[in-house]
Amino acid sequence: MLNLFRKNQASTDAAGCPRTPEDMRIYAIGDIHGRDDLLRLLHERILNDATRHPYRQKIAIYLGDYVDRGPASYDVLERLITCPLPDFTSIHLMGNHEQVMRNFMRHPEAHSSWILYGGLAALSSYGVSTRIQNAPKPLHQVAEELALRMPAHQLDFLDRLETWRVFGDYCFVHAGIRPNIPLERQNPDDLIWIRDEFLHYAKPHPKVVVHGHQICDEPEVKSNRIGIDTGAFATGRLTCLVLDGEEQTFIDTRRLP
Repeated sequence: MLNLFRKNQASTDAAGCPRTPEDMRIYAIGDIHGRDDLLRLLHERILNDATRHPYRQKIAIYLGDYVDRGPASYDVLERLITCPLPDFTSIHLMGNHEQVMRNFMRHPEAHSSWILYGGLAALSSYGVSTRIQNAPKPLHQVAEELALRMPAHQLDFLDRLETWRVFGDYCFVHAGIRPNIPLERQNPDDLIWIRDEFLHYAKPHPKVVVHGHQICDEPEVKSNRIGIDTGAFATGRLTCLVLDGEEQTFIDTRRLP
């Protein structure tokens, strides 16, 4: 049996029960952060759930932060690119960790903090060391080695990531949106990086915002947003929000009963 539980329905009643488009079942996946083992398990549980809804159009939306911190950034990208969920439309959004990784590869001296920001684990997954014997390796050399070891299809994948998508009454982004600004006028950096101004805003947004970026012990279901980053790299809990009509449920990678 899937580890599936319903949200607190009262939290969206005030917002008028947001809905997905007709006959569409959406699976939104939170921050993966190099945990390919959890992604594989979550995919299995999503497919198990999807088989019970054979006549729905199925959308998988990955909210970004595929790399860094966990041990298998390379494998996560390979799975997303080469092993998509069958019979699903897959949409991949950009997280701040993908943005910083690409910035480091282009301008390593200006973005050297990425190595301490979770990049060391990503470099290791590509077999790139930051040291020569006992001395630090020049940053430009580290960036060049990463670019050489990263397959072309992964580089292309990172360069084609989207920043937001809307389906029905939901907007999907990595971090959030800046309040009181129309979706089409949002700054892309806000969609990838914003925190407090978005998280502390309690009034309605144009759409209910589904996001990751901010780690929480349990999925945060508010009247104007749903946060699903449950810190997979550290907790072993990778979370998926399932939306179908007015229904909101969750699947995650915790041990099943």
